[in-house]
Parts: sequence; structure tokens; C-alpha cells
Amino acid sequence: MKLTDYEESIRAGDMGEPRRLALEHQIKVGQFFDAEDLVEISQVHLMADTESLGVAGVEFLEKVAGYPKDERRTMVPTVTDPRGTDFNAYKRMKQQDDWIDLERRAIAAFQSLDVMMTDTCINYQVIIPPVQGEHVAFGDTGSSIYTNSVLGARTNFEGGPSALAAALTGRTPRYGFHLDERRRGTARYVLETRPQDWADWGAAGGIIGRNMGSYWEVPVIDGVDGTPTSDEMKHFGAAMASFGSTPLFHMVGVTPEAPSLETVFDGAPPDPIPITRADIDAFYDSYGVSDDQLDVVVFAAPQLSLFELQRLGHLLDGRKVNDAITLIAATAPEIKNAADRMGITAKIEDSGGILLEGVCFYQMYAREMGEANGWKRLMSNSAKIVNILGGYGYEPVLSTMERCVDSAVAGRIV
Repeated sequence: MKLTDYEESIRAGDMGEPRRLALEHQIKVGQFFDAEDLVEISQVHLMADTESLGVAGVEFLEKVAGYPKDERRTMVPTVTDPRGTDFNAYKRMKQQDDWIDLERRAIAAFQSLDVMMTDTCINYQVIIPPVQGEHVAFGDTGSSIYTNSVLGARTNFEGGPSALAAALTGRTPRYGFHLDERRRGTARYVLETRPQDWADWGAAGGIIGRNMGSYWEVPVIDGVDGTPTSDEMKHFGAAMASFGSTPLFHMVGVTPEAPSLETVFDGAPPDPIPITRADIDAFYDSYGVSDDQLDVVVFAAPQLSLFELQRLGHLLDGRKVNDAITLIAATAPEIKNAADRMGITAKIEDSGGILLEGVCFYQMYAREMGEANGWKRLMSNSAKIVNILGGYGYEPVLSTMERCVDSAVAGRIV
């Protein structure tokens, strides 16, 4: 790989051992993917939950934190994905004390590296969204696909060590979706029906994700009737990335790199694959159950925007969640503060719901938490979370936010 004089200086150890190790890691990753050089990045978004880190990961962070400050501090603004614990609610969630201790250690180590504990997977809605052509290093699949697709910035899915390395060097290997040629369309889908709500958009994204055969495939979506909102695109992309490990899609006439169908393909566009209302209904049916039993309703993955929380507050206003049901919503700390100030939190919690901040349900030791609380049947309007939690021992059901709330109030799936 070609290195600049500055990068060679890092490699020589002139800027400290943590940065030297980080650059060596990036060279190995770059060589694996045939990267010719490194590209400067402007910001990093990295995984921070201790379920992903584990004890070894936290110990590694603590080791890096032990170096002198000028050697360990991040070189570009670095923010975190959701944590695994809301310290105001962990006892109510029946989380174990050792998880909490590990969480506090991880936070202390991150802060010593000058990492900003934003604790959100929707950093593009809450912190600073990248702009078209900007190179970044994002580790969350949902934030990566939104950033690549909706914003036109450039990132690969960065694993935890690679995201940390990028934070320490301000660089990342120039391969994959940092390159023009990797951002060209490879498949074409036509939406023959417009999804009606967030769950519908998630279902449509899940359908496309299921069809993806490779990380390198780039689906192009045509036929969209009306520009989707940020939250609709959020659910669409997060589900596609969850079901298909897909980092980029183009939506003709909507996303910045797809002003027309012809501009996103090399050569003639391929034959379209239709997505119909029947396809979306069948996706819902694939998460159908044979009875109306219900244990927990979860609104998360991605975390809820302020608009989503407002809608949830309206749906719960003046109603009571059945005593047999737990209703949980998760959002970013900054949005939680806004929801508190605007009275939205009060509407949710007065109904018996729980509003968590800085976490996402599936990153909270969801399997063990479900066992501790006796949760088995889970209902959500997030296609991403029903996909993930099926592997955590839950029986997930996908539906609209309205039907989820109605079910929570009734104490059964309605």
C-alpha cells in the first residue's frame, strides 16, 4: 500500500504506540481488500455495547487508555453506537450487576480516548450527518447504509477494531464503497406499491435484503411514488442491511447518486424485479403466529427519532398498557432530553411504557434479559429487530406501530 509521509511517520511510531498499532491493522485490512492507499476520513461511528465488546474488548480499550494522552486521543470526531445499559432502568430490565460494572469500565476507557458517548445508532439524525462525497468510518450497519445511500457519503461496514483504528489515525483503507466503481448499481427493483408506514418500509427493505447474494451487490429501487421521509428511509435501509448485509442502495430520483435510472448502471439497466403489496403482506405473514399470546412490545432498532416518539406518545396518550405486557421504546440521549422537555416522555410513561435512552434492545443482552423477564413473544414495527431477535430465542411478530400499541393495551395480539 502507498503511504504518505504522514502515515509513514505514524507507522514508525512517531505519534505513539496506539496509532502505530492502528495503522498496522489498517494496512493488513487494506492488503486483504487490495486497497492501494488510505483515505482521510472526517468522523467515526463505532460500536460501544459491552455485549459486542466482551471482557477482552473492554480490557483492550483499558490498555489503550493507559498510554499518554497525546498518543491515545482520537484524531477525528468519534461517536458511539448504543450502549448495552440504561443506568436509570437496568434494575427494571433485570440486567445483571456484572454487565453494569463492565459497562462503566467501557465508558471510562472510551472517554479517556476522547470518544464522545453519543450512544446512538441514528447519529445521522441526531449529531452531524455527513454530506455527499465525504469519507467516514461507520460501524453500525443502519448508520452505514443510510450514510452511503441517502446522504451520498462513503463508508464500509467498519468492525470495532477497524473503527477504533480509524479514530486513532484519521484514515481508513480505500476499498469497497469508498471507490466510485463499487457504488454502481447491480440489481433493479420496482416498487409497484408505495409502503404506507415505517413497518411497510422495513418490510420492503427486508424483501430486497433477502434477495442480496453478496456484500458487494448494490440494489437500485425504481418506481417510488413520492419522496420517502428520513424515518421511512431509516427503516428501509436498516432492514435491508440486516437481512442482506447491504451497505448501499440507490433510489431513482431520490438519493443523490441516482438522478435517473441510466446514471447508476454501467450499460443497460437489468430487468426489474417487482415488489408488490402481496409481497409486503407475505413478508408480514412470515412472522405470523398461531395464537394471540404477547409478552413484550419493543420500538427500537433503529432508535426512535423525535417524530416517531411524538407519534408513539399520541397513540398512548390517555391509555394504559396491560399489566401483563411490557412496552419499551429506545432513543438517543439527546432526543430523550427533548422528549422530556416536550412532555412526550410523560405520555409514554404515564401509560405504563418505558422509554430507554442510549441503548438498543438487541444490544442489551437480549437473550438473557428475555429469560429473566419471561419474555418470549415479542412484537415490533421494526423489521430489523424481528430479524435479529429470532436468533435470540424470541418469537417475533412484525406489525405497524398502531397495531403494536393496540396489542400492548389489550394484553394480546389484536
